[in-house]
Amino acid sequence: MKAASVSRAVALLGVVAVAGCKVGPNYKAPAMPTPPAYSDEGHNGNWSSAKPADGSDRGSWWSIYGDAELDKLERQCASSNQSIAAAVQAYEQAHDLVRSNKASLFPTVSIGASANRNRISNTRPLRPSNAAQDYWDFLIPLNISWEPDFWGRVRRQIESSAANAQSSAADLANTKLSLQGMLAVSYFQLRGIDLQAQLLRSTLDTYEQALKLTESRFRGGLSTESDVEQAKTQLEQTRAQLIDLGVGRAEIEHAIAVLVGVPATGFRIAERSLAGDPPSVPTGIPSEVLQRRPDIAAAERRVASANALIGVAKSAYYPSIVLGAAGSTESSDITSLFNSGSAGWNAGPSASEILFDAGRRKAQVDYAVAQREQATALYRDQVLSAFRDVEDQLSALRVLEEEAAVQNRAVAAAKRSTELSTLRYKRGLAPYLEVLTNQTIELSNERIAASLVAERIVASTRLQIALGGGWDAAQLPTN
Repeated sequence: MKAASVSRAVALLGVVAVAGCKVGPNYKAPAMPTPPAYSDEGHNGNWSSAKPADGSDRGSWWSIYGDAELDKLERQCASSNQSIAAAVQAYEQAHDLVRSNKASLFPTVSIGASANRNRISNTRPLRPSNAAQDYWDFLIPLNISWEPDFWGRVRRQIESSAANAQSSAADLANTKLSLQGMLAVSYFQLRGIDLQAQLLRSTLDTYEQALKLTESRFRGGLSTESDVEQAKTQLEQTRAQLIDLGVGRAEIEHAIAVLVGVPATGFRIAERSLAGDPPSVPTGIPSEVLQRRPDIAAAERRVASANALIGVAKSAYYPSIVLGAAGSTESSDITSLFNSGSAGWNAGPSASEILFDAGRRKAQVDYAVAQREQATALYRDQVLSAFRDVEDQLSALRVLEEEAAVQNRAVAAAKRSTELSTLRYKRGLAPYLEVLTNQTIELSNERIAASLVAERIVASTRLQIALGGGWDAAQLPTN
């Protein structure tokens, strides 16, 4: 009967521990006002109105550009980049900490074994005269200890570490998004240099023809030697500009090599220029950014983790109750070690409460509250930064599109001016300096137009990064 009563009492304590209260505030996500729409949405272009295909892999956001080489590099970055590998291990550590904290909900059971040869001093006080002087002591102890989570300290700790693990998973997603975004931006900047190089080579062909024209006219007495030297100067300057592009291209190649996890030595990307307008990028509504940006999700999960730690700190105000039991079998003769008469045991609860700590617990609670408020402020700042990022890139796309249209008209006008001055020069109606000036203006405008092609695609890439790259908070691991 007594054993049954003890069993019922232990079971009741277990139920109370599992279903008991959790001190500290329950978590509520910080409120953050969001605008109904983006300021530049719909002002120009079609990036804001496009709808993604339901069956598309929104995680591979770079596939919208239809570049097989970029797809290959992005996959290599995801699998071989060392910063991503480090972020994976950081998440594994956070996950292991959750498992470690969960173990505190269960009893700790330990068992041991010892065998000692002992000798009793003949002059030991109160030693029985007939006691053996030498003997063996064989012992197998079993200890069980359990601190029921009456006040929710362990559950709050689990709650905090689980939120931290989710934050770490979001950090991993953000690291991948940032590095793969950096790779895409670098790749399109490199392709922009290739477009500039293609333009300069085409221009060199034109300038070589111009040099031949001036040399022919010089031989015919229709032009001066100065005209020939000016044509040569322009040709060589343009060749120098083409060579100079190689420095920037090599630096970008080396940066891409690091991003994909390979040595820069020997890493090469074949030259290919850009063409066309940037593809449409769906923006959605601003409130969706709160779910689509992994850095925002990470900041929000840190608020949840800090909130749970307030409960951990408050649980220190309540008594610590431990249920313990110990048993052993002990004998001086190993053959009788497992006899019923060799067994011994004890069991019972213990409790302790701090009566005075000079304000230590209050300071710890205040510290936890301050940590939560700090995390909340950082979360709100992250949200504001995200809205700014999206607005920046939407504005950039709109302004660059307008600029490109104007610049294309400038290129057309410069080409026509060069054609007219060249025709006047051939007829002897204009000095070669006029042709030279118009050619320089034309090349300058063409290079600006070429740079705008790259800038617009880079801006669309950065917009995708600002929107979270198709990531969603639903991808976070559950508790």
